[in-house]
Amino acid sequence: MTIKSILFNAVFFAWVFLTVSCNDKDSSDADKSAKDSTKTKAKQEEKKKEPEIKYQRPPIVNIVDSLAPKRTVIFCKDSAASFERIGPKLGNIYGGKLVEYINKNKLKTAGAPMAWYRKLKAPYFFEAGIPINKKGNKTVAGVQVREMAAGKAIIAHFYGPFELLPQGYDAIKEYMKDNKKVAAGAPYEIYMTDPIDKNGKPVDPYKIQTDIIFPIR
Repeated sequence: MTIKSILFNAVFFAWVFLTVSCNDKDSSDADKSAKDSTKTKAKQEEKKKEPEIKYQRPPIVNIVDSLAPKRTVIFCKDSAASFERIGPKLGNIYGGKLVEYINKNKLKTAGAPMAWYRKLKAPYFFEAGIPINKKGNKTVAGVQVREMAAGKAIIAHFYGPFELLPQGYDAIKEYMKDNKKVAAGAPYEIYMTDPIDKNGKPVDPYKIQTDIIFPIR
C-alpha cells in the first residue's frame, strides 16, 4: 500500500465516522423537534414505529485458520469517548505522524493499515499502525515500533460496512469456541481494501475487505 493509499484511508475513515456522527445528530435533532412541535400524539407514535433500516443485508464473513507473518509495525495510541470520534483520530494518525515517520526515515510501507481495539464500546482505547520494511533511526513524538512475531491465527475476512464489524468479532469468537481455539494475544484489524477508488469516490462497503485477526496458541 502506497503513501497515497494511506492518505486516502485517512480521509475515508474520517468521512465514515463523521457521516455516522451527522446521522446520529440529525436523528437527535429530529426527536427534539418532534417533542417541541404541535403534531398529534398519534402521528408521533406512528413515526416511532417506523423502522430505521440502515443496511438491508448482513456482512460477508469468511473464517480461516492461517498464519500471521512477521511484521514491523509503527503505531500510535489514542482513545475516543464516542464511536463517531474514532474516524477523525484514525485519519490524523494514518495521515499524520505515521506518514511523517515513514518519510523522515525514508522507509517503505509493507502492508495495509492496522488497528487494535482494547474493547468494542465507549470509551474506546485503540492503537493505529502501519507495517513498514524496517525500523527507522529517527524518532517522531508519539510514534512507537512493535515487532510482531509470526504465528498461528484465526482470520475473519470481513466484507461490509465498518459499523457492522462487531458481527465479525462475534462470528470469529463463536468459531474459536466451537473449534476449541485459545487466544494468544489481542485481536487486531487490517484494512485490506482501499475504501476510495481511483476517481476519489467511496467504494461499495460490501466490496471492502477488513481482516480481523485473532492470534492463537
